[in-house]
Amino acid sequence: MQLPALPQLRVREFIRAAEAWGLSSPELAGAVALGAIALVASLWLVVRWIRRPMGTRLKRALAKREAVAILMHPNPDPDAMACAIGVAHLASEVGTDATLQFAGQIRHQQNRAFRTVLDLELDQIDHVSEVACEDVVLVDHNTPRGFEGAEGLEPYAVVDHHPGNGTGERFTDQRTDYGACATIVAEYLEDVGATPVGPDDESANDFEVPPEISTGLLYGIQSDTKHLTNGCTEAEFHAAAYLYGGVDEDLLDRIANPQVSAEVLEVKSRAITGRDVRGSFAVSDVGRVNNVDAIPQAADELLQLEGVTAVVIYGRRDETVHLSGRSRDDRVHMGKALESVADEIPGASAGGHARMGGGQLPVEGATFASGGETAMWSQAELADDVFSALNGDV
Repeated sequence: MQLPALPQLRVREFIRAAEAWGLSSPELAGAVALGAIALVASLWLVVRWIRRPMGTRLKRALAKREAVAILMHPNPDPDAMACAIGVAHLASEVGTDATLQFAGQIRHQQNRAFRTVLDLELDQIDHVSEVACEDVVLVDHNTPRGFEGAEGLEPYAVVDHHPGNGTGERFTDQRTDYGACATIVAEYLEDVGATPVGPDDESANDFEVPPEISTGLLYGIQSDTKHLTNGCTEAEFHAAAYLYGGVDEDLLDRIANPQVSAEVLEVKSRAITGRDVRGSFAVSDVGRVNNVDAIPQAADELLQLEGVTAVVIYGRRDETVHLSGRSRDDRVHMGKALESVADEIPGASAGGHARMGGGQLPVEGATFASGGETAMWSQAELADDVFSALNGDV
């Protein structure tokens, strides 16, 4: 027989059902009825939890803690910083204190402008002991990294759009099909009924999204999708439309158009003049650099060259070679291509998305296996290795 809907359940109805199933003893029938009620109630609660919007679920998770540390990935970009301030704003709504932290440096001119224009309070850390509190929320990455002791840190929550196996103890939301992590955080705010309010608007309701946060989230989406032209889903456009009414156009313009350092222009020039083009792929060694963030900017520039569909730029800072790749070629998964280059070099790391990737190769003491023999890794041979990876010859 079909059981009634949960709100209308009655013990006697279950007892009658149990008796109809051949359980003549009233005590036994009553026990079976109570067990059935408990089972249905549990299933009802599970379904209700699953259907609850992710923003509501994160809000509840944050409300269970007095304070959280919101940790961005090393050398955070606008998408990571936007997610951090968005989650912090959600935490403030439930009375949870949030400290925004990162490892590494903020060097790219647009990253620095983002931090300065929005007047963000971000703490830099080098060791796990400097993490502000026990409960950590990872945004825009899913595995702690970039500081000593990171491998022993177990996050409380994870919000990310990158591939990986990291999860949060209490909350995990990983959407690898999304173009920007800021899109996810914007959805959270919409889930809980927050209203973006522009700089000249009057208060709308009890929970508002200030112009600085709306502006930051919108620019985070723009920066990770090349102004909504690359890697977008419908969600990015929906989030942009949701945030638009609260954007401060002056702040957005100041973030998007910062001054460029002379070194960045010089590195772009070296990438262009020193390029090695084979077929539709281009590779360029820009030599020694002080600002490694100039390398991905040079990759973006070189990809504009007519006839080129994938590029990799690399340069050396101190004892590390930094690589950055860009692809608009469906044959090339840039993250996997760079990962294959780094696979045989101890201490190296690389990866990324289909359209962009990056990596780091140690200079001193690095070796790689070739034909069963061990040889010193040579930077002079790196271009050939990269071309082989781009062509799938790995």
